[in-house]
Amino acid sequence: MTSSQTANPTDPAGSANASQTRPETLEGLHAGDLRIDSQLDTTVTPPALRLLWTGRSSDRHPASVLDPYFVKAVAAAVARSAAIELHFEKLDHFNSSTITSVIQMIQDALERKVRITIFYDHQLKWQKLSFDVLRVFAKGDDVFQIKAV
Repeated sequence: MTSSQTANPTDPAGSANASQTRPETLEGLHAGDLRIDSQLDTTVTPPALRLLWTGRSSDRHPASVLDPYFVKAVAAAVARSAAIELHFEKLDHFNSSTITSVIQMIQDALERKVRITIFYDHQLKWQKLSFDVLRVFAKGDDVFQIKAV
């Protein structure tokens, strides 16, 4: 809080425990050639936190950027009782280091009972090969799904 701001106990935005009273929001991510836009769709049940991937993820160490972002995404989904949708349809490329971070996010979301769905372009061979492997996380209970579009 800056010196010009004062905490008002009746104003959740200015209160000390605002993060407990307001659901977290999630900004998009832009790192190098990778962009992840965040959208919250409250017109569906449960609400869906959509992470829309575009560009390329070629960084040799993407975990330094992706892992903290994914922690925030899972926390935002938990706070809003939302499912997470990862949309890779418009992504041009990602490397094996990126998929490692995605796998970690899937595991974290599942541990916190957050439903997660991955969407990919089945006409792109690299996407089909990458995401078909992740079906090992699906238990048939709709908590984790992979959908080809």
